[in-house]
Amino acid sequence: MQMTSQTVIAKGIERPVPRWAERFAHLIPLMALPVSLWRLPIAFGFTMGTGLPPMDMPLWTSISYVGGLSVISELFALACFSLVCPWGEVVPEWVPGFGGKRVPPYLVIAPATVGGLVLTAVLIAWVLTTFEIAGFARDQFANLWWGVLAVSTSGLFTLCGPMVLAMTYAYYRRRRHPKG
Repeated sequence: MQMTSQTVIAKGIERPVPRWAERFAHLIPLMALPVSLWRLPIAFGFTMGTGLPPMDMPLWTSISYVGGLSVISELFALACFSLVCPWGEVVPEWVPGFGGKRVPPYLVIAPATVGGLVLTAVLIAWVLTTFEIAGFARDQFANLWWGVLAVSTSGLFTLCGPMVLAMTYAYYRRRRHPKG
């Protein structure tokens, strides 16, 4: 039997997921995708107008590193669905030994909080360097358009941190406080 959010609620397990949290869960992977795609040419030695030299490592290493970083970014973004989907509250029935058991809230809350805080720290660093606040300088791009592309793609991804923290708080409220 496939578990839906309605069956989770029907079992009396949790409160319904706020609509805004469901929208955030769908937006976060889409916001992570542009920066993941933007960094892929860097693995092949294209500097994307940064003015920095190409990566000084073998091609297979740079492809593995940059590709792995992009995959990890997207996996983190997709993991945010655990904050709004039934499998973030009850282990699916098909999982041997654990199927149908409740997921302890801290197993979802702890990594989501750490990830959200890390992304929020990246947001703060991005704001400081992009707007050159308090003496933080950013790299000079070959022209304005390379700068706009880099700032818009990475800036979009940095907004994920506060979104993840808001979703984590909503998950915490649904899982920790009694119905009412």
